[in-house]
Amino acid sequence: MAKANIHSRLSTEAMRHIALESGDSPVIINLTDDTIDFTPFGRERLERTLKETGAAIVYSDYHTVDTDGRYCRHELIDWQSGALRDDFDFGKTVVVNPWMLRKAVDGMTEEHAAAGWYDLRLRLSRLGDIIHLPEALYTARTAAVSDDAKGEAQFSYVDPRNRSSQIEMEKAVTAHLHALNAEVDHTQLKNIDFSGNGFPVEASVIIPVRDRHRTIADAVRSALSQVADFDFNVIVIDNGSTDGTSEILDEIASTEPRLKIIRPTTQPAPGIGGCWNLGLHSKDCGRFAIQLDSDDIYSRPDTLQMIVDKFHERRCAMVIGSYSLTDFNGNSLPPGLIDHAEWTDENGPNNALRINGLGAPRAFFTPVAREINFPDVSYGEDYAMGLAISRDYPIGRIYESLYSCRRWEGNSDHALSPERINRNNLYKDRIRTIELLARIEKNRKS
Repeated sequence: MAKANIHSRLSTEAMRHIALESGDSPVIINLTDDTIDFTPFGRERLERTLKETGAAIVYSDYHTVDTDGRYCRHELIDWQSGALRDDFDFGKTVVVNPWMLRKAVDGMTEEHAAAGWYDLRLRLSRLGDIIHLPEALYTARTAAVSDDAKGEAQFSYVDPRNRSSQIEMEKAVTAHLHALNAEVDHTQLKNIDFSGNGFPVEASVIIPVRDRHRTIADAVRSALSQVADFDFNVIVIDNGSTDGTSEILDEIASTEPRLKIIRPTTQPAPGIGGCWNLGLHSKDCGRFAIQLDSDDIYSRPDTLQMIVDKFHERRCAMVIGSYSLTDFNGNSLPPGLIDHAEWTDENGPNNALRINGLGAPRAFFTPVAREINFPDVSYGEDYAMGLAISRDYPIGRIYESLYSCRRWEGNSDHALSPERINRNNLYKDRIRTIELLARIEKNRKS
């Protein structure tokens, strides 16, 4: 076993140190400072699996111990080729093939302070399989993490304090995509011609909703109160509401002809992505379809104008703005502004496969969105659409706050269980896997 004992255990220097100390036996790499206690024959199980399969990496579920001495199992998800996000959870320790470790380290030319392990595991994935054992084979004893730290972790990739680390991660994933022939060449993206007619309005605000009687009126009125030099409407897909939401919408529509209501009748009821498809393909949808969640509000009266202007300025198929996290009453929550300033026109489509979201509000050139369509799910549907668009078309960005994303106890992403988080992460990794394969196939053909 080789183990690094230097300042940053995730640096390139640490990975080289581990490789230098490795021999012929499987190599244990501890990814945190936690104390690792293997179960009886747990380490042997990991090492035997590595040897018998010829895998590059083997990892497993694990236990932690709470302050009352109770053991809590942490179930991880399977790795797949699209598991490119730099925060993929391998647990606290992994077992690595020593020959592949040395070969991968030999190819590492960048000196990363934070992205050494990320760079290494991407390289290892090109040399062999990565196997997850759904067995708790060790216990990790670690210091407690505060609730504030847990809350900020979701947005760590857009925290300015982490910018240098993010640049390292971006370099590593771009090199990986290049090696796989999956890299998007921004000079080959197709600009959009917006000269065609046939749309009833220039823009439509799309709002899928189910049972949001506390927030839906705020969202709709926020959209209707926009000031623009073009015609627009608001399309709400009322997906089986039973809590009074439908009555609120009908009351607003009785005096506001720009509000269009679609009520799906198919069973089972569509997900958020399915609702978006109904809005996109409706006869009332405008040239540009602009997102607004039923919990949230636009934070300025010219949001639609800024988005449509950006479409014409960049001749792009999608525009993504910036938003501010607030509580229900509009008070700022950390980390505040989410602007995804890590995006660049030159490399944004590649880095998008590493991060876990593209930002909001999102807006789409309707003909392109109609051609692709959203997956009929209620998590990750917007990310899938954004990745598919970025493969072929430019994406415009607005870095000013256009949108208040309100966090409250009724949010669908409030206080998610570990099982739900795993399902969400597994699905987004699947989206990335599909996109990765699509980009490889596109580059192969060209």
